[in-house]
Amino acid sequence: MNQFKDSMLKLIAETSSNLPPDVRRAIERAIKSETPNTQAALALKTIAINIDMAQESIAPICQDTGMPTFEIKTPAGANQIIMEKDIDEAIAEATKQGKLRPNSVDSLTGKNSGNNLGPGTPVVHFHQWEDQNEIEVKLLLKGGGCENKNIQYSVPCELPNLGRADRNIDGIRKCIMHAVWQAQGHGCSIGAIGVGIGGDRTTGYSLAKQQLFRSLDDINPNPELAKLENYILENANKLGIGTMGFGGKETLIGCKIGTYNRLPASFFVSVAYDCWAFRRLGVVLDAKTGAVKRWLYKDDTSSRKMATETKLPLTGREISLTTPLSEEAVRNLKVGDIVLLNGTMHTGRDSLHHHLISHDSPVDLHGGAIYHCGPVALKKDEKWFMNAAGPTTSGREEPYQADVIKKFGVRAVIGKGGMGAKTLAALKENGAVYLNAIGGAAQYYTKCITEVTGVDFLEFGIPEAMWHITVKDFPAIVTMDAHGNSLHADVEKASAQELGKFAEPVKI
Repeated sequence: MNQFKDSMLKLIAETSSNLPPDVRRAIERAIKSETPNTQAALALKTIAINIDMAQESIAPICQDTGMPTFEIKTPAGANQIIMEKDIDEAIAEATKQGKLRPNSVDSLTGKNSGNNLGPGTPVVHFHQWEDQNEIEVKLLLKGGGCENKNIQYSVPCELPNLGRADRNIDGIRKCIMHAVWQAQGHGCSIGAIGVGIGGDRTTGYSLAKQQLFRSLDDINPNPELAKLENYILENANKLGIGTMGFGGKETLIGCKIGTYNRLPASFFVSVAYDCWAFRRLGVVLDAKTGAVKRWLYKDDTSSRKMATETKLPLTGREISLTTPLSEEAVRNLKVGDIVLLNGTMHTGRDSLHHHLISHDSPVDLHGGAIYHCGPVALKKDEKWFMNAAGPTTSGREEPYQADVIKKFGVRAVIGKGGMGAKTLAALKENGAVYLNAIGGAAQYYTKCITEVTGVDFLEFGIPEAMWHITVKDFPAIVTMDAHGNSLHADVEKASAQELGKFAEPVKI
């Protein structure tokens, strides 16, 4: 199979840069359904533009290219050892080319391998089938932000706003509705969920993730589960969480459910949450050569443009700001304002925030902006550039952010999903603001970066390093202001009230 490795490299690059048609159709339906001229509608427009940009440049749709997960069916006797070696080499090459972000980190030392290889990465599952002439390979790239919103329930249990969930279909319904609610905007809604009913703790999660390999357009062969899938898809969109958690009509684009038998003492409902950047493709290969015979999850619409614009139309109400920011300028902002940032920004994620608590910053952050971003960064002619640079989930920095704001005089924090009460209090006390960028829109925001001026802490790994970048007209929405207001807290409270309406038993 001398073409197998090249076929895997093609599959990885295409999966990273081009959404499958079923996901595209679901996003298009959401765009048409959402209320025009709202924050959610603006987010969906940005998403559509970003999808087109990624496809045209064959670059990552989202900078978090996640944990590559392969599901492979082979004829009996296929040499899986060689195939796995070829997959590893293709993963390393795709990382070198910037199709994947280096995401494999030693859990004890925190050291990034730099090539996406290491114990447990990538994930490869082999299965035999009767076909002796073909090999089927499916690939899922599921990022860390949505992975963190996976959740598992052991029923019976008590659920906030919903009451008791029992060991029956109604209890399962409650668990799934709660799973959508608890994700809010942290997992880059509009999202899709795979659900595994039964199994043990390990196989339940595995079954849930396997459901994400199903097409969003398919119909569950189990009539009872088909009805439940339709119920969840319809009613989850009544919670009012909306795209990016901004509030709105569209929250979920897919729900797929599978079942395993279980132990008498255990009843698990496992939910795997995936973001709108639902990267899942597959190929069927010639078993002798490894050459691609046909693509899975593709049709004639795979290359059709998603957006009607190539950039966001400006209304004239946007507020243009240049760093360093003054306290007066920041305190004049309020929740809902759209800001166009210019000047210098500094990226910072988990490792940097932890470091800054007890160390000085290598650059002056007074009046500055910290961007929660782990980019795909490449070097050409000895100069760094960004190949993908969208926001990461900000909630992980909640234990540190307030202290960093106060210690260094930071005026703006940019990320996605919002932050908690401790950060909100620090924004008010110190005259700072939280700006929500559109999660997953890695190509859109990359085009706003005019230069990479430097980098510190590269030893933390490319995603965790402190990158110094110059931006022009970088758009973001004020969702937490210096007056104690938080759109995220408001949406979570309002959606909790809506969730409570589903507490009574329902016959599906």
